[in-house]
Amino acid sequence: MLIVMKHGASHEQIAAVVKVIEELGYEARPMGGRNRTAVGIVGNDGTVDPGRFVGMPGVSEAVPVSKPYKQVSREWKDEPTVVELPGGVRIGDGSVVVIAGPCAVESRDQILGIARALRDAGASALRGGAYKPRTSPYSFQGLQEEGLEYLAEAREATGLPIVTEALEPGLVDLVAQYADVLQVGARNMQNYPLLRAVGASRKPVLLKRGMSATISELLLAAEYVLAEGNPNVILCERGVRGFDPASRNVLDLTSIPVVKERSHLPIIADPSHGTGVRSSVTPMALAAVAAGADGLMIEVHPDPPSARSDGVQSLYPDQFVELMGRAEVVARAEGRSLGPVPPVKAQRAAPVHS
Repeated sequence: MLIVMKHGASHEQIAAVVKVIEELGYEARPMGGRNRTAVGIVGNDGTVDPGRFVGMPGVSEAVPVSKPYKQVSREWKDEPTVVELPGGVRIGDGSVVVIAGPCAVESRDQILGIARALRDAGASALRGGAYKPRTSPYSFQGLQEEGLEYLAEAREATGLPIVTEALEPGLVDLVAQYADVLQVGARNMQNYPLLRAVGASRKPVLLKRGMSATISELLLAAEYVLAEGNPNVILCERGVRGFDPASRNVLDLTSIPVVKERSHLPIIADPSHGTGVRSSVTPMALAAVAAGADGLMIEVHPDPPSARSDGVQSLYPDQFVELMGRAEVVARAEGRSLGPVPPVKAQRAAPVHS
């Protein structure tokens, strides 16, 4: 339930509403907006009597939230959430932010070289897996903390914020020391201890849709993060499993307008995983921009045939340059633009370990 305050309600009146909510045994979440202040009720698993609030000084109305995902829903917050990264990168502000990089960090030279090429091409953030969840236990599992150190060095060299995955709750604190955005991969979308851990970290979270997950299940997964007090969630449509072997995966672009109708959270598209085929990445990326995606996540490798992970869906650097030019054209046709390239000096230094 949302307790909507009248325009100009005083701090004392808002505090009185918060007190009543806490006396009922729930948590209160005051939220300021351009036109109103509302106080959300968190922790109730049933109906709250609106009569406890209607008639209190400063209260305009008590609005039930019908969706099972409360804080994620448009009913809870109508204004779009904008997730801010270092260097002036803002996801959800109307621009198209492009996050790019290799599937896995393979070496220092590899990640530094591709990071510089991506920055020159106009990317706003760098992706790269230091910890890799693989279908086979014998496949490359990532360089782990060594990979995180290389990512941090690439950030210092290019200014690009880092997006990288935390595989399990026990790794969240370590990854958060290096990363600017904590990624929760498709296989972990319903790993609830991990969702709670990244929520408690307060770092921005990029949450990928599971391979067989419904949109409602994606939004409920995001609710776990917000329930821990972390509002900075970026949703990612990364494709679902289909039945036709002609395409490896199905990039569900319908999810973009549906999510925007149901939720205030930004949503980006990952056409690399969403198609699984290099030749399909650019056309589906352009389609995602036209569909209203707040950003793109693109896998780019300096030499895809030699990639240790997902080379078949990774673009060559010159293909990424072409994609960026075409994406700018599509974005401008929609009255939008690509996100900024961050200045190098805006980034923080890598952690120092004794």
